[in-house]
Amino acid sequence: MKMSHTLKIACLLAFLPGAPAIFAAGTNYVLKPETYAHYVQYFNSMEDENVTNLVPNTASWDWLQKEIPFFDCPDRDVEEIYYFRWWSFRKHLEQTPHGFVFTEFLTRSNAISSALGHQIAEGRWLHDQNYLDDYARHWFLSATNRQQLHKYSGWVASALWQRYLVTEDKAFVVSELPDLTKDYQQWEQERLTANGLFWQYDVRDAMEESISGSRTNKNLRPTINSYMFANARAIANIARLAGQPELAAEYDTRAENLRRLVTTELWNADAKIFEVRRDNGRLADVREEIDFIPWMFELPPPNEGYEVAWAQLMDPKGFNAPYGITTAERRSPYFRTHGVGHCEWDGAVWPFATSQTLEALANVLRDYPQNVVTRRDYFDAFLTYVKSQHSGGKPYIGEYLDETTGQWINGVGGRSRYYNHSTFADLVITGVVGLVPRVDNTVEVWPLLPDVAWDHFCLDGVIYHGRTLTIIWDEDGLHYGHGKGLMILADGKEIAHGDKLEKITGDLD
Repeated sequence: MKMSHTLKIACLLAFLPGAPAIFAAGTNYVLKPETYAHYVQYFNSMEDENVTNLVPNTASWDWLQKEIPFFDCPDRDVEEIYYFRWWSFRKHLEQTPHGFVFTEFLTRSNAISSALGHQIAEGRWLHDQNYLDDYARHWFLSATNRQQLHKYSGWVASALWQRYLVTEDKAFVVSELPDLTKDYQQWEQERLTANGLFWQYDVRDAMEESISGSRTNKNLRPTINSYMFANARAIANIARLAGQPELAAEYDTRAENLRRLVTTELWNADAKIFEVRRDNGRLADVREEIDFIPWMFELPPPNEGYEVAWAQLMDPKGFNAPYGITTAERRSPYFRTHGVGHCEWDGAVWPFATSQTLEALANVLRDYPQNVVTRRDYFDAFLTYVKSQHSGGKPYIGEYLDETTGQWINGVGGRSRYYNHSTFADLVITGVVGLVPRVDNTVEVWPLLPDVAWDHFCLDGVIYHGRTLTIIWDEDGLHYGHGKGLMILADGKEIAHGDKLEKITGDLD
């Protein structure tokens, strides 16, 4: 196998004294990787490997040991899916003449931009960030690639800023600033309307056949407008990092304008949720899972009553179904009316959307004073997500599934196999365990695990701001040898401790 120049450098640096953490394999201070090898052995044995990219199944365990944070908890289903999702993510790593990319379909040897934000969120926890460096640059290498990036709405600037909060790689994210500003301006040329909001076809949101959407009508959707709000805010942050205050102010203004317009133009006061405004000027009059996306980027201002929308999340007539969060409210007369097998977003459960909703819910629970949803709601939705990622009793991730039977639509072969279109490890790390990436050198851990759910967990070997973090919850002190409570270790040394599953912070300085 031919090795790229980038990978050769990474491999050499990994073995040099004092090698930067971005290249080096992670260190585990508490967990022993061999304890979890049986998961990968099982994953390798349960399939015929009909597609092989950079890292074949036979090399998967060696690669995973070097690349991922290790995780331990008392729920073996959660633990298994954690390692399964990293194992399947690895399948999509492909080497091209211009560097590494991550594919979406195993059966198509090319990158697709619809889930780019999810893939960056997941990949930011890999120990070798060369993969994501190449992948991010890929989209701006040529006019053809840039046009492919614009085939689907996305939040690439926001995702790269969130990645920076983990890696603290200032040089890389600042180097992307010119391309990100040009990209934003291109979206304005293509999709901005006279009233200041962006329009999009549902198919170009990668959410085709939705109840509110259209392949031909230029509707104003919470999706693209939330993404562009987040991208503007990220560009402003990167501009400040680059010492360009005027550019930062310009994009701050763009973000605030979108915040104002989304909250005034897309909020349905009767339905108490954000909705699509169709090109005839009317709100769509249907609640959809995309209506939670504004909170994924903290667009709605707190303390103004918008959080009432979340009452629909756990309502069986709203979005709560046996196998996940439905993409449209179950009470709608148009629920699941668009046929089967054609990428319908009219109610079936999509992991893509589940990832977005859980990320949004985490923000609500931490940053919005409210009494509508709880950590238990988050964890129940997360466990249902775990349950849904199976087929025939084995771990599986596909495109979308029936909300009541859990059967994957489009089957479990070919196109839908190991669909790289959502996050899971990122939700474990930032949600359940609760590592909240920040711009400063304070490590914040705020678990969304309910108090009585697990008596222990450990996340080990997390590369964060150039240090290696270990996060432990040990209710009785009998599991990991570091005493009782919630604690953060940096390079093996404790920097924060709490007695309960509540927010704690520690200083890396």
